[in-house]
Amino acid sequence: MPNVTIRKVETPADHKAFFEYPWRVYQDDPNWVPPLLSMRKDILNRKKNPSWEYMEGDYYAAWRGDTCVGTIAAFVNNWHNKFHEENVAWFGFFECEDNVETAQVLLQTAVDWARERGYEAVRGPQNFTTHDECGLLVDGFERPIMLMPYNKPYYQRLVEGAGFHKVMDIYSYYYNWALSADARTEERLEKLATRINRTVNVTIRPIDRKNMKADFVKFKEIYNDAWDKNWGFTPMTPKELDNLVTSLGMFFDPTFSCFAEVDGEPVGFMLGVPDFNQVLQPAHARPGEPEPITLVKALWHWKIRSKIDWLRVPLMGVREAYRNRGLDLLMFLYFYKVMRGSRYKHLDCGWILENNHNMLGLLESVGMKIHRTHRFYEKSTSG
Repeated sequence: MPNVTIRKVETPADHKAFFEYPWRVYQDDPNWVPPLLSMRKDILNRKKNPSWEYMEGDYYAAWRGDTCVGTIAAFVNNWHNKFHEENVAWFGFFECEDNVETAQVLLQTAVDWARERGYEAVRGPQNFTTHDECGLLVDGFERPIMLMPYNKPYYQRLVEGAGFHKVMDIYSYYYNWALSADARTEERLEKLATRINRTVNVTIRPIDRKNMKADFVKFKEIYNDAWDKNWGFTPMTPKELDNLVTSLGMFFDPTFSCFAEVDGEPVGFMLGVPDFNQVLQPAHARPGEPEPITLVKALWHWKIRSKIDWLRVPLMGVREAYRNRGLDLLMFLYFYKVMRGSRYKHLDCGWILENNHNMLGLLESVGMKIHRTHRFYEKSTSG
């Protein structure tokens, strides 16, 4: 087998190969959900993706002859390094054939990129921040939930074989309404809610449909405060918030998101989004197909013959001064009630850091179980 070479993505042909490679590596994988072409273009575009305001980096592709056999991005998140007082680089968009040599060439390229610029370690995968798809899937190889990454099972072997070690696991929790929800669970939650309301004046309300932009600003403020001390977190910038509102605006349902207000002040939130991957998978976007055709197919599976019965809670937070008062449980009770009788039968809460013991305990106390694990890896540049 010919040796693998690697080069930086610079020419239009290189960009095309990098962009289209996932459709090659996952072509026979029934779990993979092809993204909309416009979504993939926007996240890779340095002018459109707001994260590039504080990042520097390069894209690389591995080649065997004239065939692209893998991709990777090597970059530094300057905002992360400043916020956490670290000196690390990252790798992302790692896709690879099942070949040790190819993986080692790709990952070593990221390590060399970081070393040459004076960074102490390379961490990943992350595409490009914790607000985006991040972590390597190591358990739970099923169809991915919206905004969660998916990869082949052999990726773990390739990454670890290249000398990367685990630095943090993140969990996704699952709840099946049809199998788990019952009157006793709701009664228990109601009793706990009564106790909580005796000690603090809490109101749970959905996001205001007429003032969604203002509510998203409040969400950002709480999010940046609530996640402030979490591993890997960086505060969301105004442009990143605008990007989030735009990306969610197409299918966001305010009924399934809520604020916890104490004496009228928003201090906590839960953000739920329908699992649009249930629509994107059968729509099956592909290079060469005009996106309007893909969107028509998506509309059919979304509005006419709706397939969506999963809901994901990707973000939840309570301001530090109001933690350990049960506000998170009250918001979960809100979700419990609004999901009852709705079309949503499956709930995914993720991701949750493995060291976030309070949240892990809460989710397990209401009957949720881990159903996916993603892992961050790291390698020193001095080794």
